[in-house]
Amino acid sequence: MIELASISKTFRQKGEPVEAVRNLSLSIGEGEIVAVIGPSGCGKSTLLNMISGLYRPTTGRVEYRGERVTAVNTSVGYMTQKDNLLPWRNVRDNVSLPLEIQGVPKAQRERAAEELIRRVGLDGFEEKLPSELSGGMRKRVGLARMLLARPETLLLDEPFGALDAQLKLAMHQLLLSIKEEYGQTVLFVTHDLVEAITLSTKVVICSRRPGTIRYSRDVDLPFPRDVLNVRFTEQFGEIYNDIWEQLRQEYKEDRL
Repeated sequence: MIELASISKTFRQKGEPVEAVRNLSLSIGEGEIVAVIGPSGCGKSTLLNMISGLYRPTTGRVEYRGERVTAVNTSVGYMTQKDNLLPWRNVRDNVSLPLEIQGVPKAQRERAAEELIRRVGLDGFEEKLPSELSGGMRKRVGLARMLLARPETLLLDEPFGALDAQLKLAMHQLLLSIKEEYGQTVLFVTHDLVEAITLSTKVVICSRRPGTIRYSRDVDLPFPRDVLNVRFTEQFGEIYNDIWEQLRQEYKEDRL
């Protein structure tokens, strides 16, 4: 589905080159849920930007379904760290924007938007503007808007970081249920190892900058998953300890 082949990405800051990613290769199969975790600044978000076509790699290639990505990739939905809501539009109109762009009639797109608003727990807030919402609520609006277009691949950049613990669990379950319903491929960035294991079929560790793949492990926990209770199983603990042993080396080395 997605192939990153020996990609590197260098930016320029104040005239100096900054290498964000170096010689990174990663294959993601159709229907997989892949979590990318690693120290801050190791190029995790840069990977999503390259898969979405917003950045081009300095060297190497990004392929989607066997075709090289050279422009904006319209087959993916991308939820960035910033919610990017339109401040003059209410919740319903922000969520329904993808269908409006596609020319779907107003009544139809509003019905679809209201169903997703309900599923993300924002029913009753349809008329509110983004400025009237909390950070966590704005995140949920952004998630609903992305899901409304039903992209075949979801790119998520720390999608649940602003949510409280209880709401985060609800959103984890929602994401898995939507993925099961529509069969999307999912690639998400997180700093939360428990979240990474709970949701994914594979966890990938990025090294500190310049980022490359340090370690990857399949998460062979059965589906459907109970996002609350799966983390208390012996199998989850074994996976967590194995990945943490690898991950902590990056944080340890980052402090040296």
